[in-house]
Amino acid sequence: MDHRGLRTLLAIHGFITLAAGIVLAIAPDLIPSVVGIRLAPSANLVAYLLAAAEFGFAVLSFGGSRLTDPRALRLIVWSCIAFHGASGVLEVYAYAQGVSVAILGNVAARAVIIALFAYLSRDQA
Repeated sequence: MDHRGLRTLLAIHGFITLAAGIVLAIAPDLIPSVVGIRLAPSANLVAYLLAAAEFGFAVLSFGGSRLTDPRALRLIVWSCIAFHGASGVLEVYAYAQGVSVAILGNVAARAVIIALFAYLSRDQA
């Protein structure tokens, strides 16, 4: 497992998820509007709950960026892979239901993130 590269990726991931959480909490309609989704103010709770998940992943990522234990890092990596994998699948499902093609850019970004986590967490001989 490449601890240094993985720890750097976790720190970067922490900043990205923290930023997403802040945006979703302050301007809940902004990120959905990029893919053509308009949230009614009564639906802001959905964005707030996603912001909370983003904050949780930011804490997990920042904490993981300071760890060296391979088992702990592997658990964190698999948690991030599960989150981004499930999100990507659900975004494809949303696209199939009529969400803008712009969502596929986010799916591609998630695939890159998953690949980076998988590559940097692999066991090295």
